[in-house]
Amino acid sequence: MNNKFMEAAYKEALKAYKKNEVPVGAVIVRDGKIIARGHNLRESKQNSLAHAEIIAIAKACKKIGFWRLDDVEIYVTLEPCPMCTGAIIQSRIPRLYFGALDKRNGSVISNLKMLDNVYTHKVNYVYEQDLRFSQILTDFFKEMRSKKNESK
Repeated sequence: MNNKFMEAAYKEALKAYKKNEVPVGAVIVRDGKIIARGHNLRESKQNSLAHAEIIAIAKACKKIGFWRLDDVEIYVTLEPCPMCTGAIIQSRIPRLYFGALDKRNGSVISNLKMLDNVYTHKVNYVYEQDLRFSQILTDFFKEMRSKKNESK
């Protein structure tokens, strides 16, 4: 896994955290260069589709002018959910890297194991645990619960 790109994804997650969004970040890389970045914006945009991966995929498609992203890699701080895994498959992204498991909604290793199924396109994936990625999520939700309890 290229730590430089995971670092960039982590910076995106930090941006989300500062906006009171679930801190997940994603970057898309082509020919060794970041061509798109995204972080969760569901609360800001009031849009359930505004996940980091979806935002990054949309930006990458716009940047290259084509929906097929068959020559890129996507780096994400958290294991993608079913919607985002489906978008990665449909975008023809050949390689996914992620650094934290999502025991409830993850669909690569934790639950559905969607990428182990046969589709028209195969996505290879690498999970390399980075404790910062799970820690930022733990901190975020702990802070949100604390704020909720204070307002009671």
